[in-house]
Amino acid sequence: MPLLFSYGTLQQESVQVSTFGRRLSGKPDELIGFELSLFHVEDPQFVSASGTAAHSMVTFTGRAASRVAGTAFEVSELELAKADAYEPAGYRRVATILASGRTAWVYAADAGA
Repeated sequence: MPLLFSYGTLQQESVQVSTFGRRLSGKPDELIGFELSLFHVEDPQFVSASGTAAHSMVTFTGRAASRVAGTAFEVSELELAKADAYEPAGYRRVATILASGRTAWVYAADAGA
């Protein structure tokens, strides 16, 4: 089963239920080589649903000292597709290795956006 690392709204039970139809099961972990910042979401529907335009975003730095805490959730391939549909423009899903050594997907800054 794939892992999806979340450092933001996908950790919220209400977002999980509305996006996936269930509460996700996960474990705390850390993203290595990324830095956390704020991103201003332009999508009015996303802003309305989330209640804010300011959202967390990670950007790859490659520095081992850069770490972002979050949760690694077990999801299905179908749920990954639902997560892709949930994330607004400006984010892209990338594969990464977490501090635990597990491989996971994470939504990071889309350099092409």
